[in-house]
Parts: sequence; structure tokens; C-alpha cells
Amino acid sequence: MPNAPSSLDIASLRAAYDRGTASPSGVIEHVLARIAARGEDGVWIDRPDPEALRRAARRLEAEGPDGRPLWGIPFAIKDNIDLAGHRTTAACPEFAYVAGRSATAVARLVAAGAIAVGKTNLDQFATGLNGTRSPYGIPRSALNPDYISGGSSSGSAVAVAAGLSSFALGTDTAGSGRVPAAFNDLIGLKPTRGLISTSGVVPACRSLDCVSIFALSAGDALAVLDVAGGFDAADPFSRRPPRPAPAPLPSRLAGCRLGVPRAGQLRFFGNEAGAARFAATLAAAESLGAQPVEVDLAPFLEAARLLYDGPWIAERYVAIRDFLDRQPEALHPVTRQIITGGAVPSAADAFAAYYRLRELRRATEATWQAIDVLITPTAGRHYTVAELLADPVGLNSALGYYTNFVNLLDLAAIAVPAGRQPDGLAFGVTLTAPGWQDGALCALADELHRAGNQTVGAVGIPLASLPPPRPTAAEEVVKVAVCGAHMSGLPLNWQLTERGGRLVRACHTAPEYRLYALPGGPPARPGLVRRAAGTAIAVEVWEMPVAAFGSFVAGIPAPLGIGSLELEDGEIVKGFVCEAYATGDAHDITALGGWRRYLETRTR
Repeated sequence: MPNAPSSLDIASLRAAYDRGTASPSGVIEHVLARIAARGEDGVWIDRPDPEALRRAARRLEAEGPDGRPLWGIPFAIKDNIDLAGHRTTAACPEFAYVAGRSATAVARLVAAGAIAVGKTNLDQFATGLNGTRSPYGIPRSALNPDYISGGSSSGSAVAVAAGLSSFALGTDTAGSGRVPAAFNDLIGLKPTRGLISTSGVVPACRSLDCVSIFALSAGDALAVLDVAGGFDAADPFSRRPPRPAPAPLPSRLAGCRLGVPRAGQLRFFGNEAGAARFAATLAAAESLGAQPVEVDLAPFLEAARLLYDGPWIAERYVAIRDFLDRQPEALHPVTRQIITGGAVPSAADAFAAYYRLRELRRATEATWQAIDVLITPTAGRHYTVAELLADPVGLNSALGYYTNFVNLLDLAAIAVPAGRQPDGLAFGVTLTAPGWQDGALCALADELHRAGNQTVGAVGIPLASLPPPRPTAAEEVVKVAVCGAHMSGLPLNWQLTERGGRLVRACHTAPEYRLYALPGGPPARPGLVRRAAGTAIAVEVWEMPVAAFGSFVAGIPAPLGIGSLELEDGEIVKGFVCEAYATGDAHDITALGGWRRYLETRTR
């Protein structure tokens, strides 16, 4: 009888299933045994009946894995997300109801073959970043039970870190999918708002809420996102990717412009070990070719303050107003204190804050022109349970210092393990970028993760054994070398930028090309031909989404076309080439070394 592999990561399970050394039934028995061995750990609010899980596994085995990318993969669900036939409590017993249908994200995962093993604990109504605000107990850090797990998706993070599920769904409004990841040595993916449907999710701040993913590796997180994501017409907050697509991020740290907050804006709340880990992570990123760029975090931090000090707290009140008005005593005291404050702001306050947020979004645009990705600590300091209970509001606010602005500013983010402190606690960083860059963020996160970690989670799984993420089709890019009117600032450059093109570098071809000014126009066009008696010609290398490449090529008139071009360092990329016959009536401008130099000679 096949057994479960030592690791529950998705890649390992898939490989074991393919080899026939594991089966869904064996994995479920393994998961049930691990859950039982931990006892009452505060992780779970509702677990499906063991026999129901066994039946689900046998059914998958009978049907087979074809067309099911997550076949036999066990996962956990934060208990503010609906699972058909099970209670949704949002960590408030009096609020509980039995879901008639699963949330869209859950339904997609189950249809892909994943097995839901239970509903996990959370800070009540997803209000908190610490994991202590629940009548169902306190899930503690999987690495050290004296410390908080982080919240609000506390149980989901511990379930993955402790080896009780392959991945878990959380929610993230202010950092709830990132802070618990940092404290439990996990990847925590907070996707672009609207990329994963929130239909079937108890709202916190409905305009900001995201379903998040906890996983052992960035590759696993992306595999889950590929299934769970996608437009949902039933969710008024679901969104389709913009067209044209945004300029793609680099998928490697080499050459990536990494935004680093000014030293005076970095806060570790007395955690010198965390400051050292952050510095070491930056050094590792630089060693991999990242280019640090100092940025002013002030507009981001001001936006963060709007989340709880501004009228967005009213969204939390609206979400459960009827229940709160009927049964205020049912709420955790701290949760009640926070949410009832949402009854105070006026409509005028809401509009004033919305206008200010729009101004802050505009203020941050210059930052994103200068950098590709922002790197910050995920949380400056990891608190003990005792510390948090003694100061539940003040320390919770400190936990959100680096996280509260992300959804308000429509950004995507991923929490990445960044090694262990001398006391054994995990430290994490977060990579943040404009929305719709989730796949590239996963690739960057994976490279950074591997640079500083030997194992993942709390069960000692070697990170080196897990494969890196593969980009989704929508985020695959192609490099194109341009040598004429498509270069930056020239008349046809818009044909690249409107398709999401991004300038990668300016360089030269191999020294075997000749350049010609072709007759006709406007605009004037060059022709590049490979010839032994040639020289190196100045070019720009751009990246554009593969999905947009076809329409770009279709608009190129003869005698020009796209072929393979060799660059000065030997790299082969796609690029503009010219049919040789067209050079007969053309002016040879090879000696000038490039098109811009030729244009300069025409203006003299």
C-alpha cells in the first residue's frame, strides 16, 4: 500500500503520486495522524469527519488525476471562507452558519482535485494581525509556542508550517496573509485585489479583502493561484487583468531595481536580530545582481494609517452591522472595540479620506518609475503571547507597520522567509509591486528564498528539494531587440509600451551586422542585416508579454521582420532584421554604429 511522502509540498506529492509511492488515501491517513498527535493546538475550528476525508480520497483514486492539477493535495481553509456543508464561524460561535455552497476559490480547488481537510482558527472577523482574538483558542507559532502565530489567518499558517496540510487559504486585508507567514517560516502570497474571487468569504473590508495563500514554496503558491484565481462574475469585486498588460517585472533578481526604505523609516521595534537579518537579506539580493534604490516610504506609511485611523474601519462595521447591533456581547472585547469605532466616521470623512488616498497613490507613482519591487521586513518584531495579551492594540499596530498600505494602494505582495534569528525565531521580508505582477513576484521571491534558507516551515523540509515556480502563460515574456523607430522616445515606441513592454537594457549586437537607412517613410526606418564584414550596432532590448507578441509582429511591414539576433555578450534574442534585397537602394550607415547617431546627423 503506498504511503505518504515525508513532505506535503505540492511538487513532492505530485512526484510521489506519479511514481506510485504515495496515494491520496495514504496522505489523508498521514494528515489525520499528524493532527491527532498535536492534540488541542488551537489550529482548527471545524474538521471534516475522518471517514468523509477517506471517502474523498478513495473517490479521487477511482476517478484518476487527469485534468486535475491538484489531485490528492490536502489543504486547509480559514474559517471565514465557506466550505459547503460546514459551518463558517469567523471565530464567533453566535455568528455561525452552515454554508450551502463553497466559496468560488474553494470550489475551484476541489474541482482541481484538492482535498479540504478542515477550517482553521483566526482572529475574530479577521480583525487583528496577532492570532490571539478567538474563543477557539490561540494557535501559537509552529517554531516556538511561547510566541504568537500572527493573524488573522493564524490557524492556516500553523497548519502548513506544522505539516498538517500542503497549503492553506487565508484572507488578507491589512497583512493577515503575510504576518503569519513570516512568523511560521512560510511563503505568504497576497495576490492582486480581485484576482481571486471573494465570493463566499465573510467580508472584513470588502473593497480591500483578498484571499491569500500559505505555502512551503513560491512554486506551490503559484500553482494554487493558477487554479484559484480568475474572474468571477458572481463577485462584484472580481477583476480581469488590465489591457494592455502592465510592463512586466523582471523575473530574476539580476538587474532588478530593489526599492529599500530610508534608514530612518525602517523600524524593528527593538529587535536588533531582525535588523541584522534584513541587512543580510539585502546583501544576498545584491550578490544575486539586484540593484538597491533608496526610496521614501512616507506616502506608503501615510496610506497605511488610513486603514484604521480613517473611515475604512467603517467597512468592518458595515460587514457585520446587523449582527453586532443585535449581539454586541458575542464579540471578543478587543474586536468589538475596534469594529464599533466604524460607526463614527461620516460620509464626508469617507470622501475626504478617499480623495487623500488617490493623492497618495499618485505620489507613489514616481517610486514605481524608479524601482521594480519594494522590499521591507514583513514585521519588525515577533512578540510573545504574553506580550501581545498585555498590549493587544499597540503591539498589533506595530505588526502592521509594513503591511497596512498594500491593499489600499492596489499592490501585490509576497512574504518570503529570510532565515532564522539567533533565538530560533523566523524572520521574513516582503516583496511588493504594482498589481497584476503576481507570477513575477513569485519568481523573485523563490530566488530570494533559496538564497537564505536551508529548510522551510517547522518540519525541516529542504528547500533545495522543491522546484522553482513556473510563470503563468499570461506572465511569460519574450525579449525583442529594436534598432530604430521603436527605441525609447522615437515615433513607434508606443507599439511596445501599449503592449506592456519594458526596457531591459541598452547594448550592442555582435560585431557582425550592417545597418541601412531604408527609403520611404515617415517614419524613417533602418534595416539590420547580418554580414561577416559588419560591426556592433546599438540596440535596445525590451521585454513584452508573450500574449502580446503576435499582434506586434503582425504589424511589421516588409521588408522588415523578426528573426534571431545575437547580442554582444552572445545572448540570442528576437529582433528586427531586414531582407537583403531591400538594401540595394538603401544608404549604408554602419559606420555610425546606430540609428540615433544617424538621426543626429540628419538634424545638423
